[in-house]
Order: sequence, then C-alpha cells, then structure tokens
Amino acid sequence: MKLSTIKEILPALGNVEFQLENGTSVPEHFHVTEIGQITKNFIDCGGVIRTEKVVNFQLWNADDFEHRLKPAKLLNIIKLSEEKLGIEDAEIEVEYQSEIADSQTIGKYDLDFSGNTFLLKNKKTACLAQDACGISSDLPSSRLPEGQAGKQKKNLTELNVNQNNSCTPGGGCC
Repeated sequence: MKLSTIKEILPALGNVEFQLENGTSVPEHFHVTEIGQITKNFIDCGGVIRTEKVVNFQLWNADDFEHRLKPAKLLNIIKLSEEKLGIEDAEIEVEYQSEIADSQTIGKYDLDFSGNTFLLKNKKTACLAQDACGISSDLPSSRLPEGQAGKQKKNLTELNVNQNNSCTPGGGCC
C-alpha cells in the first residue's frame, strides 16, 4: 500500500486498527513512534545496482492502556513527515515487535487494508537476479521488477547434447 492510499482511507475510519496476517490484532493502545523514508542502495547477486524507497511506520506498544491513535492524528503525523522530511509517495513498510522462537525481534511487514482494518502482511525474501541464478520462474518473485522472470530449470537429461563432442573418460577433453 502506498502512502497516498492510506491517506485516502484514514478520513473514513472511526479507529485505526492493525492486524497481523495470522489474525492477531495489534493492541489498540499502540503508538506510531516513527514515520520516515528509508532508501536502500544495494547490488543484487547478479551484479545489478538497485535502489528501493519505502515509507516506514514503526508501531510500538506501551503500558499506557488508555492510549488510542485516531485517524486524524495519524494523518497529521503523516502530513508533518511529508512537510519536514520530504517523504515521497512510496510503498509503506511497517516495523512491529515480533516473537520468533520465544525471543523478540523487529518484524517488517507490507501493509494492506481489509475494509476496516490495516493488515500487516508477512514480507519474504526473494532473489532479484533470478535469470543470473537459473531460478525457476514459478518461484515467488514479489520483489522482481514487473515483467522480469527467471530462467526455467531443466533436468540434465532434457538438454540437447551433441554426442560427437561429448567428453569421455580418457578422451583428453577434461
């Protein structure tokens, strides 16, 4: 979800609610502790230099159980972030405390909307240079640029091999 989309949705809501993909609700007393823009410059395993920009929201739970973030307040925080930081209209990435194997870490999520609740969608890693790695095009490629697909894997027995030029033990080709 892009920043412009959440700005269109918020005025129609009575409350701001977030839910994890597994159905667990973010406690209603959460805070949005940060809004910022993150720019990631990197090189993929195929040698292509890339840049990604996301608008980052950080959600946090405190012990102030009476806290409730209203849509107008979140819109004001977004507007202030745009004015003071020059935040662009990019995809939103949400950081939220997660539990993995009885320990806590920061989880990163994509954002979606179900009609009245914002959904924190699990993010997955992906190879951006599938063509250079020989990755099958039927594998997830959510981070690939649109229209880019990987090579299809083939079994060695399916390859068309010229038997006259094949290497044999003792033939001196190896």
